[in-house]
Amino acid sequence: MNNISKRQWINFSIWAVIYILFSIWVGNLWMLLGLIVIIDIFLTKFIPWSWWKNTKNIKLREAIEWMDDIIFALIAVYIINLFVFQNYQIPTASLEKSLLVGDYLFVSKLSYGPRVPNTPISFPLVQNTLPLLNTKSYLEWPNWGYKRLKGLGTVQRNDIVVFNFPAGDTIALKEQNPDFYNLVARDGRSAVFSNKERYGEIMYRPVDKRENYVKRCVGMPGDSLQIIDNQVYTNGEKAENPVNMQFNYFVETDGAALTEDQFRMLEINKSDRILVSGVNNHPTLLKLGFGTNGQITSHIYLLPLTKKSFDMINKMPTIKKVLIEPDIMAMSPMYPNGVGKYRTGWTRDNFGPIWIPAKGKTIQLDEKNLALYNRCIKNYENNSLEVRPDGTILINGKPETSYTFKYDYYFMMGDNRHNSLDSRAWGFVPEDHVVGKPILVWLSLEKDRSLFDGGIRWNRMFRRVEPK
Repeated sequence: MNNISKRQWINFSIWAVIYILFSIWVGNLWMLLGLIVIIDIFLTKFIPWSWWKNTKNIKLREAIEWMDDIIFALIAVYIINLFVFQNYQIPTASLEKSLLVGDYLFVSKLSYGPRVPNTPISFPLVQNTLPLLNTKSYLEWPNWGYKRLKGLGTVQRNDIVVFNFPAGDTIALKEQNPDFYNLVARDGRSAVFSNKERYGEIMYRPVDKRENYVKRCVGMPGDSLQIIDNQVYTNGEKAENPVNMQFNYFVETDGAALTEDQFRMLEINKSDRILVSGVNNHPTLLKLGFGTNGQITSHIYLLPLTKKSFDMINKMPTIKKVLIEPDIMAMSPMYPNGVGKYRTGWTRDNFGPIWIPAKGKTIQLDEKNLALYNRCIKNYENNSLEVRPDGTILINGKPETSYTFKYDYYFMMGDNRHNSLDSRAWGFVPEDHVVGKPILVWLSLEKDRSLFDGGIRWNRMFRRVEPK
């Protein structure tokens, strides 16, 4: 010990303090046994950790140096990705125009507290499948339970949140959209499991390896939420609407087609420019009051519009009529997808009222509550649930008339309200599925344009993600 230099003591002290603080933050004091390794690396050096630096084989030394750098980089990236932030790309238009398709985000894990991974042995920067190899990017063992470390805050109302897709616990490998449960409701359980050529293997994914989604939190634990004519109400009061919230509208012109400049002014992507005035749509459009004398000779579009773009398009001289897409035209099934005999009759634009589960709160078990909360009880809180022919409800083999929730839950929706599969379609988001909070757009690419014609959205570069 007398031969240990001052520099060694300084290096040891810095890394020891960092490691001790990390162990306390993680809440696992058994990790402090790792101090023995740190002591040996910096002070005692009983184990020749850097033996390869003394080898006379230059090629071997260079190869191990490269390997050492790569392993260190992978470990550093893995730790940062787990506990600090991760990159996320907006894949769909569900949050347009708040977040755009092609936005690349920094997602803060510290905002709500990082989770200890369920699958600690996994390949860094890959969510669940190794590209090219098309195999799992993680080992299913060991598998740890839910634990969230102390963060800077908690999920708040109107936060934009990245989370693991709750209905992604089970997937049909070849047909993942719609989700497995909607596939079963649509095609039948036996068909989905037996037709491997169409649906592929049916597989389970741990919580942290389910696909990442991003939506806005409109309902908090313990809230009663209802949607009436596209307006969200929480606890009986009208909710604050996002600034860039948009809906689908039928837009009829005087016969002239909308120009590229007009679409750009309205900020409508090419994939959203739907011309619906074809022959097959005549009956529906005529019922909505479009056309004259049973004929449609004008251009009729189905377009997503914000309030700003709605006001702009109504001022265009070539526009004859603008009508919001009726609720009846939304074809996607709504949660809880008619589980059992209970049917809600809820729709895309008129949904609820529904109570959002909160940790420690108790519900009475009946036909309605089982339909609404059976996924929470079974899939998210890992209980067995059985209903006997005589109506007796068994949870973990015991007769129960009530249930107390272990987790908080959230109701998530996209700002692009008519083009978002969200909690209206697949239900609640449990607290253990919450990944983090988007805080910065570091890159934004417009897929409809070339790099030299607005392909890079410079005005969005390094822009903070605003909550409203």
